[in-house]
Amino acid sequence: QVQLVESGGGLVQAGDSLRLSCAASGRTFSRYAMGWFRQAPGKEREFVAAISWSGGTPYYADSVKGRFTLSRDNAKNTVYLQMNSLKPEDTAVYYCAGDGSPLRVGTPLQQGSYDYWGQGTQVTVSS
Repeated sequence: QVQLVESGGGLVQAGDSLRLSCAASGRTFSRYAMGWFRQAPGKEREFVAAISWSGGTPYYADSVKGRFTLSRDNAKNTVYLQMNSLKPEDTAVYYCAGDGSPLRVGTPLQQGSYDYWGQGTQVTVSS
């Protein structure tokens, strides 16, 4: 049974930093791409960042490019989303997602490519 458990969310002020973690279990972590999505109140869930199974250059949404950094540690079965220079518009529930296809060519950016989701962690940025 695949499980994804996020941690690291919280309440911060604009300009602060947070690091989200997503610990995976239940399958060979290193064979799957991983992604982060977020959902703000009253809005649809949107793509934030993704990294391929091989750990190549991550992809980012334009809204977070230059501020967020995604990385993975296959030895710890964990992905990290370092979020710097946070803005009030970053306020959302952040979800970790696991690709449904092993050893995928390319990095999936669409929600439909991800079969496994964490429970979400709240990030609130005050102005």
